[in-house]
Amino acid sequence: MPILEGAQPFASDGDGAAGRIGVVVSHGFTGAPLSMRPWAEHLAAAGHSVRLPRLPGHGTSWQELNDTRWPDWYAEIRRAYDELAERCDTVFACGLSMGGTLVTKLAEDLGEKIVGLVLVNPAYGTLRKDARFARYLAWAVPSRPGIASDIKRPGVAELGYDRVPLKALVSLQDLWKVVVPDLPEVRAPILYFHSTEDHVVDALSGRLLHAGATGTTVTEVALTNSYHVATMDNDAEQIFTGTLDFIRQHARPGVGN
Repeated sequence: MPILEGAQPFASDGDGAAGRIGVVVSHGFTGAPLSMRPWAEHLAAAGHSVRLPRLPGHGTSWQELNDTRWPDWYAEIRRAYDELAERCDTVFACGLSMGGTLVTKLAEDLGEKIVGLVLVNPAYGTLRKDARFARYLAWAVPSRPGIASDIKRPGVAELGYDRVPLKALVSLQDLWKVVVPDLPEVRAPILYFHSTEDHVVDALSGRLLHAGATGTTVTEVALTNSYHVATMDNDAEQIFTGTLDFIRQHARPGVGN
């Protein structure tokens, strides 16, 4: 299946001390690396080593995504971490929406090897009533209307599918069931960016994060001028500079290998 323009992964290896700090960056469900590319490039410009993979089934067609499941997506994030860990002393992880879910699981699995998490509107559940029926409809209804490009800034569009594949959505819900009970296992400090108006991820996810992440600190920053895809929206620069400040605050040598 051909990869759509803008869906290509991004990788950069930094030099010197900054290059010994690695950052895994993950896009969200039905999205593509394009939504995270400005963030990843900002981190690379600061000298850090960065991996922004294309998750399986993304950046091609929603039909292909419907043939993948959350272990496929997570395996790509784990591969990106392993690649960085070979060259870096310290590894952070950043994610948008489902990307936030995936890097949270990475921190649950790897403990102190992940030094910090930066999450933008991460998804851990939903209050939407229609979502609870997805499991029963998925075998008869292949897709529903898409969720891409929830962006406040005029003239900006995300590279994402116009349909949500239901079998893949059910697998995302299964991922939530795995990640949420293990939130107390996260030891990495969390910087949590939250759009005050988000039409994709509802308030339940934030409540689950605060209630579950009892083994670490969660610093919440409200984004008042962006919708869900805040990495491409009006508050993007706040995310980028805030991430670099967070890395400077928490980076320490000898962690990540």
